[in-house]
Amino acid sequence: MEGEDEVWGSKVLYRFYGNEDFPIEWKNETEKKIHWVLSDLHNPHPASPLYSECFGWWDGDICKGCEYMYRRFWAPIGTLWPAKIANGYIYHGMVPPNPDTIEASAKYYSAVMPIYADKFLGWWNDRLLPEIERNLDFLDNYPYEEASLEDLLILFEDAIDIFDRHFKIHWVLNLSQFQAFITFKEVFAKVFGKPDEALANRVLISTADKNWESIKGLWELKEFVKESPILKELFESGKTKDEIIDECKKGGGKQIEFSDRLNKYLDEYGWKAIYTHEIMYPSWREEPTPAIEQIRTYLSMDYSYPKDIARCERDQSDAVNEVWERAEKQNISDEDKEKLREAIDGAVKMAPLTPNHHFVIDQGTHQRMRRVALEIGKKLVAKNMIEKPDDVPFFRYNELREIGTNPKAFDAKSLVKERRKERDEAEKIVPAPFIGTITDWSLHQEPYKLGVWGWGDEKFERGKKQTEEGMIGRVTISAKTISGIPASPGVAEGTARIVTSPDEFSRVEDGTIMFCDMTNPAWISIFPKLRGLVTNSGGVLAHPAIVSREFGIPCIVGSMVGTKQIKDGQKVRINGNTGIVEILE
Repeated sequence: MEGEDEVWGSKVLYRFYGNEDFPIEWKNETEKKIHWVLSDLHNPHPASPLYSECFGWWDGDICKGCEYMYRRFWAPIGTLWPAKIANGYIYHGMVPPNPDTIEASAKYYSAVMPIYADKFLGWWNDRLLPEIERNLDFLDNYPYEEASLEDLLILFEDAIDIFDRHFKIHWVLNLSQFQAFITFKEVFAKVFGKPDEALANRVLISTADKNWESIKGLWELKEFVKESPILKELFESGKTKDEIIDECKKGGGKQIEFSDRLNKYLDEYGWKAIYTHEIMYPSWREEPTPAIEQIRTYLSMDYSYPKDIARCERDQSDAVNEVWERAEKQNISDEDKEKLREAIDGAVKMAPLTPNHHFVIDQGTHQRMRRVALEIGKKLVAKNMIEKPDDVPFFRYNELREIGTNPKAFDAKSLVKERRKERDEAEKIVPAPFIGTITDWSLHQEPYKLGVWGWGDEKFERGKKQTEEGMIGRVTISAKTISGIPASPGVAEGTARIVTSPDEFSRVEDGTIMFCDMTNPAWISIFPKLRGLVTNSGGVLAHPAIVSREFGIPCIVGSMVGTKQIKDGQKVRINGNTGIVEILE
């Protein structure tokens, strides 16, 4: 029997089941036992019904990639990773491992993980990536125009199967890489007698991947514009994205060549949206504002990709050299040197897999799911059942199948209108940072919550304070300082800019301190402009932290409410060493 102060064999630290400002509906008592955290790293905004039912990265009713991961690795870190919707926001939580098998599973896990770290890159390049690319090619070249609505409803089922398969691969890759990073840090701490997060994180970066390729592509477009007086004048004229694109399409010579180059770039790198884990948001291919604005910015600051990549490569090389210099100074044994060398090689080899899998799975696969949904939407618009194609994400799974085969099933237009209104209302809410039951295991032993989402004692205490002082629900927050997790060292002062969409990229000037919910590779092009970055979500191994270290800018992650407390245009100082933001005026 579990006591009042124990859940699943772990001590209870805190419980929050909702309040008047943030009411929560619980399906059963088991749900209450889970430590649910806001999925702000992937889903910082209220979710669409179709995405949350069909395309979640967690273990849902349809796709169960995380359960597959736990089973495949016989991982001693959990058994299930479900999600829960509360007031429109997605919360996720982990179910602990089976205590009866944890000793055996730990031995299996420890035995196979080094093999994954050593061989997975080969599996990815030779077998898994080609499989993913074949699936994406199938969806890209499907004859959408000739297809009937019924054909597309069947294709939607194929798309779900593709999504499920891709995220099974995603979680095999993710845990393999995650463990390689953790192993390096553990070996480092053991060999040298203490950890050094700053030095270790400088080693754990990638210098050859799809992120850098996409930046290089934009830089090459900028260089093309720079060399053409006509294009340079056009980009410096202050004209809008649509005006620039229209003039290039109508013009000749360099203008039409730029248009062709831009389209080629978008076909390769444009399958991404500002918030990856959704199907509501348009890709750069649909709405190329971020690309145009970034070329304009690169032109104004004469951004140099070669300098940036050289700096990144040099800093990583310097960090590795510092590790070996420390090894010589401390006179560590040959055996420990070999362990350290293996750990470094394994982690560095795996580092490019984060941006590369994000490119084809997180970004590319979600956007193909969106395309299939939009193509269904076009057919429904033609039948006058909805107003526009991107109404489709506001249906639930069976609602879409029902309205697709029975136009009189329900008033689709009214339903979509109501769902959009509900989501707009949810956007006004300051969501609770966590709900359910926090235990010693969920806070201190579950590795993903700590490494990727940045949950630990300090963030827990801030979340607890936020909850107990009524700073959730429809509450305006103000403060003179903000605390977060130090993720990239350095101190910077500048003007705060809150960025929520690609349309706002143009407001970010060179030297800006950017505040946002989170970042993903779709945000890469804006990093060269930043003096510093503060995100609401994430941990030291999350995307904004890693990329900030690559670009050498101070970064604070996991502030939880940074975008709610900061006013756009305020002068701020951020300290990436301590995790403190000071509001100067």
